[in-house]
Amino acid sequence: MLLSVFMPFAAAAAGMAALRKNENKFYVMFLGTCVLQFALCVFIALRIPDGTGLSLRICGGLGFVLDGFRKIYMLIISFMWMISALFSHDYFRGEEELSRYYFFSLMTLGAISGVFLADDLMTALVFFEIMSFASCPWVVQEESRDALKAGETYLAVAVIGGLAALMGLMLLYSTLGTLSLGEIYERSLALADRRILYISGGLILFGFGAKAGMFPLHIWLPKAHPVAPSPASALLSGVLTKAGVW
Repeated sequence: MLLSVFMPFAAAAAGMAALRKNENKFYVMFLGTCVLQFALCVFIALRIPDGTGLSLRICGGLGFVLDGFRKIYMLIISFMWMISALFSHDYFRGEEELSRYYFFSLMTLGAISGVFLADDLMTALVFFEIMSFASCPWVVQEESRDALKAGETYLAVAVIGGLAALMGLMLLYSTLGTLSLGEIYERSLALADRRILYISGGLILFGFGAKAGMFPLHIWLPKAHPVAPSPASALLSGVLTKAGVW
């Protein structure tokens, strides 16, 4: 489970350190990591029976859980990343600065895996913000004027949304004493005054809804998709916005 989260981070760091000036070899590592990630998710889906949940907590606070729901999403994510990686080779033929694209694509893959495997809202927010910042270079990859302006809007929405979500989580934790996805509902039922839940819930909805492209926070969508490379735009619409919905 942890390998599916941290393997892409490790591959991104290793590729940027050793293969930054050899973009062909970096692409091979990028594609190989995506294929390995998909194979790992298939292996996990086949080896872990339905109805079985695995949970793990590391680094003094980050919590992860793997169950049937998350197995499905991990399979979808890894498959889409693998297909995007395959398509990107022909799409970027003859272009430069591809090491940056490969690096941040792997970083985003690891981050979004962490989002879907998160066992609590704080872990989800940590990887959600990594995902937001790591995917921003996708938007500015072409370095055109429109791309840079779209990147500014994308980054502004990500920062403002992240801060709103963090405030909501702090309020929620101070009220319920937990951010575990498995405990929030029951503890909320025990509250006599639930007005604070509406405030914290609204802030959390604002923060994650911004990345989901929820109206009226969708202003980055029509700016980012036309300027982002097609392999990245497919993942922005097909996966990253769905992370906000989740």
